[in-house]
Amino acid sequence: MNIKERIQKLLDKNKKLRSQIEDNTVQARTLLTKEDTVKDDLDKAKKLRSKSKELEGEIRSNEETIAMLKELAGGSRSNGDNDGVNEREALNVYLHTRDAASAGLKTTDAAVTIPESIVYNPENEVKTVTDLSQLVTQFTATTASGKYPILKKATSALHTVEELAQNPDLAKPEFEEVDWKVNTYRGAIPLSQESIDDSAVDLVGIVAKNANEQKINTTNTAISTVLKGFTAKEIKTLDDLKKILNVDLDPAYGRAIVCSQSFYQWLDTLKDGNGQYLLHAPITESSPSTLLGVNVYVVEDTLLGASGEMHAFVGDLARAVLYANRKDIQVRWVDNEIYGQYLQVVTRFGTKIADKAAGYFVTVNTLK
Repeated sequence: MNIKERIQKLLDKNKKLRSQIEDNTVQARTLLTKEDTVKDDLDKAKKLRSKSKELEGEIRSNEETIAMLKELAGGSRSNGDNDGVNEREALNVYLHTRDAASAGLKTTDAAVTIPESIVYNPENEVKTVTDLSQLVTQFTATTASGKYPILKKATSALHTVEELAQNPDLAKPEFEEVDWKVNTYRGAIPLSQESIDDSAVDLVGIVAKNANEQKINTTNTAISTVLKGFTAKEIKTLDDLKKILNVDLDPAYGRAIVCSQSFYQWLDTLKDGNGQYLLHAPITESSPSTLLGVNVYVVEDTLLGASGEMHAFVGDLARAVLYANRKDIQVRWVDNEIYGQYLQVVTRFGTKIADKAAGYFVTVNTLK
């Protein structure tokens, strides 16, 4: 939700509160002008007036928040900043003024969604961790479960026909429906009260960096679990790996290797007949290494097995794994007894094998 939407939400809420105050006033006046007014009526009228005063206080608090948000939006525009900066400043204001804000900002509906432009700020990314969710087929899920159609590889071919002859029927495309289900993943980010009180601290930066690290760890674990479910193959030499790439995988599939650190170490020691290493280092910091023209992505050993074991997924990642993204990252306050606060991080997604023939789960066995 951007700043304009938040302002409009508060304006709509104030409109409803004023309407409720008017209703309370009418009811109280009716009770007090009755000819047979009794003590119960007086008590009810008193409660209605007291409630109206509370609502008026909430309206004033909302108006202060609206003014603050407008000032932020106006200041950012005058400086030529983008919407991501507006969001960042608004989120920082929310974190710093959470207790002083209106009741509406303290309800469970006031969860703060971290925009993608903040969560994936390059300064906050973990450079040494491969984000597997960026390599698989990802779509935005609007429900908690469903079916996703996967187009099967075409096996039919066109027919030869004579000039002006009637077109023969083409084979219909075949689809395979993949059942998917979204799971909810949660974690907590502790923030000390000192850091909250210190206005110089960029709390959004703290939350965004930590949330992004947790998100990548979570999605990598889920995706690697799916990768371990593909047909297992054991190899001993580079020639065995070549056979998987050249023969076992259908030529229609793309090729990539997601390997453990120990598997990568094995790849990094392979040499050609001239004693030259076969694994090529990445050209840039963000690009992967390559082996025989195939991109190689590295994850920690424990994602694909136990520490020291050499495992890898070899195949077409995009066709192999389906990633249903229901909610990216959301944070909300959680009560805690320490001198500080916890921000709960919530993400919802599901992972599933999309095409069983799109790859293999490979293990290196160096025993003779």
